[in-house]
Amino acid sequence: MDFQLSDDQRALRSGMRDLLGAVFDRDRLRAAVEREGALDRSLWRELGAAGFFALRLPEEAGGVGLGLPEAVLLFEEAGRALLPGPLVATHLSAGLVKGAAEGEAVVTAVAADLPVAHLAEADAVLVVDGRASGLPGEAWGPEGLPGEAEGAEVLSGEALRAFVAAARPVRSTDPLTPLHRAPAGAKPAPAAPERTRATAERAPAATERAPAHAGRFRFEAALLTAAEQLGSAARTTEAAVQHAGDREQFGSPIGSFQAVKHLCADMLARTEPARAAVYAAAVTGDPVEIAAAKLLADEAAVRNARDCLQIHGGMGFTWEADVHLHLKRAWLRAASWLTGAGAEELLAAGLGTAGRLPRSSAAYGRPVREAGGGG
Repeated sequence: MDFQLSDDQRALRSGMRDLLGAVFDRDRLRAAVEREGALDRSLWRELGAAGFFALRLPEEAGGVGLGLPEAVLLFEEAGRALLPGPLVATHLSAGLVKGAAEGEAVVTAVAADLPVAHLAEADAVLVVDGRASGLPGEAWGPEGLPGEAEGAEVLSGEALRAFVAAARPVRSTDPLTPLHRAPAGAKPAPAAPERTRATAERAPAATERAPAHAGRFRFEAALLTAAEQLGSAARTTEAAVQHAGDREQFGSPIGSFQAVKHLCADMLARTEPARAAVYAAAVTGDPVEIAAAKLLADEAAVRNARDCLQIHGGMGFTWEADVHLHLKRAWLRAASWLTGAGAEELLAAGLGTAGRLPRSSAAYGRPVREAGGGG
């Protein structure tokens, strides 16, 4: 069984890293901070042109025709670069919202009581499990047709404007992610939202391990968020090792001190198991494995950023380094889509169904390349 990335997957990841290095370098990152997280529409369109949002749409629908494992690789690179914006929601809305696949439309998402990111700049809102919260909208089933199974709706037009009016801004931990919260029980105006229609190929086919369940949007969003956390954890590990080699104390690089060595080793030891879990969950699409991946990736991103700050001598909090931005984004992502408590509940419930679900992706008996994805 081959769980190594294919040459095409490595090229895809390398190409995205090169693209982000060219269009979102440190100067543009700092400029985005100065703009308080305001989205750069030209950058959004460049991502669309590169196929970031349309990656999983079929080629006949104008997409790239790849799968969830490849999407994880791109979101990992986005996490490394601290790319701002509602990337996950826009990616999931490709084929549902006009212009989302091309980067012409910005789509954010609201789920349960979670704050909404970049609401003021959004062209549409993906409402996950909206009927349970009393929000009107167009529900889409697992075949991309109106229905109840998917548990996701799209708000646009008058319904979106009413939703924005009902929301209130809240202070965000991350300076690159403005947040809003809708009052409890608030409902948008009864005006019907603009109808959108997804192609039947937009939703992946149900399998024994990845059925078309009502939480598909939520779990895919959690996995892509975990991939961003993985990218951030890897980047802070690299930054810590680099600084430990460059910074000198008492005539020696601080990386020669045992305490610093242990911190760097711990960062790597958190990152690589998280990588394995995220890549495996991308192949299986299993909610339990996604929960484990999110839990490990959240811990790696948050704790690695903290350790990286310590190795930097805490200077990230003076804005002289970008490490504090990784920490603040990691905190925010950890509270998004699937929290630690929610992931632990899913894992605990999964222990009771060990006879029904194989507890390892190796149970599938197929190599990654045949499954259409990596890691």
